[in-house]
Amino acid sequence: MEKQNVVQLDFGFELEPAKTPNPNLSTKSHKKAQSDFVLDFLDLLQSPIIVYPSQWQDAVPKDLLNNVTMARMLTQMRGEHMASLTEVVTYMMPSTFESPMPSEWVNIYTWCGLEYAKTFKKDGQIEAMKEVAPKQLSEYEMGLLKRLRVWIYEKRRKALKDSMKTSISKDIKPSQDHQGELFQKD
Repeated sequence: MEKQNVVQLDFGFELEPAKTPNPNLSTKSHKKAQSDFVLDFLDLLQSPIIVYPSQWQDAVPKDLLNNVTMARMLTQMRGEHMASLTEVVTYMMPSTFESPMPSEWVNIYTWCGLEYAKTFKKDGQIEAMKEVAPKQLSEYEMGLLKRLRVWIYEKRRKALKDSMKTSISKDIKPSQDHQGELFQKD
């Protein structure tokens, strides 16, 4: 065999070299990625809607509840692993009926309400909310909002996982009577 002489030509492109897939990538990590995708998808469609526990929790409008799934999808498409702003409004609404809130939470609630109205094109609500809601939140208020969104997200995922565990355990456990029927001789 002859040793080949290789020459690399520079065409002046400023590109990073393409990364080759990691050959050490295990099938476990691939299965985990698939499992995470399935859990994320189930989370969007089947997770319960977390609402502030109050006597007023049934007063959340159906229109708002019906838009939660779409808002979750939009949030997921942005790559955010937290609750949507619609879910924040849904969570906070019963609390607003129960007692007055501190000013920073009023700002967060009204700002999220305005963003909800803009997202779902609620023209009458937009006009009303523009008069009340702040144009933007302070850095402190954004921090509070982010913590609330992450907390709601974690609560709903935990509730989904718990419901999945109970439904799986019900399906897996065969009853003694059922097994006896399978093995009876006629």
